[in-house]
This record gives sequence, structure tokens and C-alpha cells, in this order.
Amino acid sequence: MPEFIQQLPALIGVIVGALGSYMAITRGDRIRFLREQAARWEERRLAIYTEYARVLKQSVTLTYRVAAHLGNDPHPHPLSPEAAAPHFTEAADARDPAGEALLMLGAPDVVDKARVWVLTVIEMERFLRDGTRDPRAWAGMLERQRTARQEYYAAVRRDLALPPGHSGRWSVTAKDPHGD
Repeated sequence: MPEFIQQLPALIGVIVGALGSYMAITRGDRIRFLREQAARWEERRLAIYTEYARVLKQSVTLTYRVAAHLGNDPHPHPLSPEAAAPHFTEAADARDPAGEALLMLGAPDVVDKARVWVLTVIEMERFLRDGTRDPRAWAGMLERQRTARQEYYAAVRRDLALPPGHSGRWSVTAKDPHGD
């Protein structure tokens, strides 16, 4: 029995060391799991944000083309409202599930900015469905759409802790880079 008592401090040290190692490993695994889970959700949100922007931009491009047909926009590939109708339907059909995914996983600020952007696009579509020929009014809608898109992208960047990005505004007219 005296030998056991002499070895008791060493045995207690081994037990305390084993418990400490177990707790450290468990805590490290938990932290790693939470970090990996956060990264997976971040990747998923980025995919949803990107898909939403893609399907909405599809509608925007169609509006440019129909507006060009009506004389409101300089887009080089005009499209008649009749020819565009099925494409608008497809774009709206794609927008709905993308919007639902955005509502489910998107940050509130991103969802709010997405709503402003989509309502602006819907206004543009309505303008064209009415057959309006008013380049000045169209230019105002384009500006609101571009601002809404820029605010959506800025909200996405904030949510994903990304650095500020390009505004996406650039001139489409060809200029000589040498100033000639």
C-alpha cells in the first residue's frame, strides 16, 4: 500500500494530463468544425448571391434589347417585344427560385438591396410592356437600376467581408487609349 501512495501523485498527474489533452483536442476540433461550417455557409451564400445577380442581369439585358427596339437604348442587338416575351417569362421563372434561396440564406441587408434592384427591373419591364418610347425616362430608369445593382453588390461584399469592388460602371463607347 505504501508503494501505491508513493505512485499516487504520478498517477494523478497522468490523469490530469490526459484530461487536459482530451479537453484541448476537443476544443480545437470544435473550433475547427465551427470555422469549416462558417466557411461552407459563406460559400453557399456567395453562390446564392451570384445566382440571383445572374438571373436578374438576364432580365436587365433583355430590357436593354427591347428598349433598343423601341428607340430608347443604344444596345446593338435590338429585340422586338414579341420576340422577347418568352425570354422574359423564362427570366422571371428563374428569378423566383433564386429569390427564394436568397430569402432563406441571405443577410437581411442583402435581401433588402436585392428587393430594390428587382423592383427597379420590374419597373423597367413594365415600361417596355407599355411600349413607351421615352429615351430620357429610360435613361433615368437605367441609372436607378445601376445604382440598385451597385448597392446590392456592396451589401454582398459587406456580408461576406470582402474588400470593396469595382462599381461596374464604365463607358461602352470606344475611345482611343492614346488620346488621339
